[in-house]
Amino acid sequence: MSAERLARMDSVIGESIEKKELPGAVVLVARHEKVVWRKAYGARAIEPQRETMTTDTIFDLASLTKVVATTTSIMILIEQGKVRLSDSVVRFIPEMKGGGRDAITIEELLTHMTGFAPDFDLRDRWIGYDEAMKRLSREPLRSQPGTRFVYSDINYIALGEVVHRASGMMLDEFARRNIFAPLGMRDTGFRPDAKLRTRIAPTEKRRGQMNYLGDTGADAGPEAEQWLRGQVHDPTSFRMGGVAGHAGLFSTADDLAIFCQMLLNGGVFNGVRILGPMTIAMMTRPHAVAENGSARGLGWDIATSFSANKGDLFPLGSFGHTGFTGTSIWIDPASDTFVIFLSNRVHPDGKGDVGPLRGRVASIVASSIMDTTVARAHEESANAAADLLASLARLNASRVTVNENTVADAQVLTGIDVLERDGFKQFNGMRIGLVTNQTGRDAAGRSTIDILFKAPNVKLVTLFSPEHGIRGVADEKV
Repeated sequence: MSAERLARMDSVIGESIEKKELPGAVVLVARHEKVVWRKAYGARAIEPQRETMTTDTIFDLASLTKVVATTTSIMILIEQGKVRLSDSVVRFIPEMKGGGRDAITIEELLTHMTGFAPDFDLRDRWIGYDEAMKRLSREPLRSQPGTRFVYSDINYIALGEVVHRASGMMLDEFARRNIFAPLGMRDTGFRPDAKLRTRIAPTEKRRGQMNYLGDTGADAGPEAEQWLRGQVHDPTSFRMGGVAGHAGLFSTADDLAIFCQMLLNGGVFNGVRILGPMTIAMMTRPHAVAENGSARGLGWDIATSFSANKGDLFPLGSFGHTGFTGTSIWIDPASDTFVIFLSNRVHPDGKGDVGPLRGRVASIVASSIMDTTVARAHEESANAAADLLASLARLNASRVTVNENTVADAQVLTGIDVLERDGFKQFNGMRIGLVTNQTGRDAAGRSTIDILFKAPNVKLVTLFSPEHGIRGVADEKV
């Protein structure tokens, strides 16, 4: 690889730090089992005092948890014969029966094709792992399983519990015994030990985390001013105690390099086998394909709106994932290369943004590969992946059509229809305001204003209108 080209990362990352898009980062690049770039940039912490970033900094990985811990654990259980991709989730979590959830398979959880919302309603106040399981058991579907891709933390909360039920161990313990300890990933795990705190990159104050929940933290007292440092930033995982299938894992660039190399080696590292080669191939090929060509592997992102961290040069056939806190992995088997980008872009105030930067870093790395044979390998890899995507797209299109036909006669209710059906119990005793215009009507064509004005035990006190007023005369496409 060209060291001169790799060095372009210095100015690109430096500019982003100057723009306050992130306080600092660690980047590690490896090819052919050799680390070719390993560097720390900027600051690990800005507040309460500045700390210089170091290459051994431990980061809150956020959604990298999904692929490093949860997906890998599920694939291990599949190899052990304890789980199958075609298994219904209710085989392991029978409490989820009903509401269409019986049809959800393990594969659909892994590929975000279940129909669940992106997360539980963050405005609801609850605490505890058991309470999360209760919510999971009654979480409604927004679409039929297998028909629509929606990236959802709920899918991986369910998968984390599948690991628990199938193995008898909580996810953190199972992953430690079967992945991290065997590979020698010494700084990787959930709920890191307090002795590691000084090496952990802080994220936000608890007050900032509470804001995601619609809570200003005004009633939290001193706790609201505490920095999250070794405590998971994700609010749902935090409520669950820091161990969840979607978020909660902490790690370093060096440990993740071991993990990435294990994948490129076909499931083995330093003589220790975690997964079989066929499992790695199955996990990292396209499984769910949308009409627009978006593709997901089992857990891994391949080509979706979430894969901007791939950059512009790595081909179809490569794979990776990102994390909300500013983390990223991208792996290209054709060139035998991986890129690890770790940052705590949410520090100190949650306003950082490394989306574009992660993609630029990946493009710089790809441009540094000088082998002419790689271009041919990339072309072959991309063509094979494209053929597979086309086949899957045709299969999915026929499956979606069948599913659409099965619900063609289903009754569709708007929000006001649901309120009428339920006797307005959701607003019982409340004073409410309504944002509407002339198009706000129920299934019978009655105005929502009139309906809510006459609703029992509900007081409509304020009307808000869009820019063209409440009483318009047209309803047209714009």
